Amino acid sequence: MAIGPVQLIVLGFNHPNFHGEIIDELERLRASDTIKVIDALAVHKDAAGEIEVAHLSNLTLDEAVELGTKIGALIGLGIEGEEGMEEGAELGAEAAADGMQVFDGEEWDVLEDIPNDSAAALLLIEHHWAVPLRDAVARAGGFRLADGFISPLDLVSIGLLDAADAKELHEMEKAASAK
Repeated sequence: MAIGPVQLIVLGFNHPNFHGEIIDELERLRASDTIKVIDALAVHKDAAGEIEVAHLSNLTLDEAVELGTKIGALIGLGIEGEEGMEEGAELGAEAAADGMQVFDGEEWDVLEDIPNDSAAALLLIEHHWAVPLRDAVARAGGFRLADGFISPLDLVSIGLLDAADAKELHEMEKAASAK
């Protein structure tokens, strides 16, 4: 199966106030074939640090069955119980035996990064729009060295945003994280 570049995005919510806007936007991006949500989890961490997980997705039933719970396997979260943990361990061992470097979950402890008494949405997204670009880069002998999202404040220094717009975006993010 050919797959485009995949990204794990972790979004934090102090007091989630969902009205369907996020799902609507993911559906719009899927309909335009911009992205595909491979897997999505909602994680709530209570004041004592105990975790409750709910599986979310905009996949069709057939796609969900084909792909399974990929985020849980990627970050070492046994969402499917012991059977799911064992299945993920077996797949990882097979990949390592084939000489692949396997992500062990220790490089980025996503669950540890979620503050107590808050929630997070974990989205595993395939970027369909990037497939032709990725392939062109590979044909030219190139490869990805790093990637990351840039803060709105950093965009001011390079002239992509004016200070007022950057401050507004930054304050919006900051206000959401302070609630």
